[in-house]
Amino acid sequence: MRLPEWIRTKCYTGDHETRLILRKHGISTVCEEARCPNRGECFAKPTATFMILGSHCTRHCGFCSVNSSAPEPPGKCEPENVALAAEEMGLSYVVITSVTRDDLPDGGAGHFAKTISAVRRRLPAAKIEVLTPDFQGDPEALAAVLEARPDVFNHNVETIERLYPVVRPQAVFRRSLSLLKRAKGIAPGISVKSGFMLGLGETQGEVLELLKELRLACCDIVTIGQYLRPTRTNLPVVEYVHPEVFERLRLKALSMGFSYVASGPLVRSSMNAAEMFNPVPGA
Repeated sequence: MRLPEWIRTKCYTGDHETRLILRKHGISTVCEEARCPNRGECFAKPTATFMILGSHCTRHCGFCSVNSSAPEPPGKCEPENVALAAEEMGLSYVVITSVTRDDLPDGGAGHFAKTISAVRRRLPAAKIEVLTPDFQGDPEALAAVLEARPDVFNHNVETIERLYPVVRPQAVFRRSLSLLKRAKGIAPGISVKSGFMLGLGETQGEVLELLKELRLACCDIVTIGQYLRPTRTNLPVVEYVHPEVFERLRLKALSMGFSYVASGPLVRSSMNAAEMFNPVPGA
């Protein structure tokens, strides 16, 4: 399927310095590993979503281009290297994500906590958002991440429940919803965030039901974007959804009580994350 006009991205210059900083500290980013269409724009700002726990994932999601193979041991210096890179980039808002590490006893939760703490030491005024895997539903792993006091907890549901066997075959939709709700229960003052893609074969009714489920799971912020096939081995795009549909969904989601909704073809979970940050009233 040919890309419609509204999907095409602009060319950005000025991202070379960001790439140099990342390579200097040996940092992976989901921007590069997942072939995000916005990486040029983000790197030019500069900003980036740091990807910890290596670049090899233990799961095989149909939409994702991140390498799925035997992962390497977590890097002992990685938390400090992420903090150094964030400091050198002059970031006031730091987003930390990871591959899924089902091979680790805690799913990598302890490494998340160490990275949050390292960034706090280097950039005490910065806001920190984590975008985590589901930790196979382990409540102790989730608690370990939240005890490190991130400002935003993000876990993406990615798609509607019916499509999970194809899109996320090793994940469980209800487990992801439970993780979001439990995060709010453990840390009531935190902003809870999730996101999903359109264009994989979902219906509008299923999307509205998903939004309702996310609100019931105490999700404050939601992102909605267009699925774009990163490689020919990934799932094909079923539909390129028109921007007007995204706008209608944005307004509908706001009417449901979400504090912030980013909805558009090129919206991605961590893009412009600082603009989405909105502390829960009374926190």
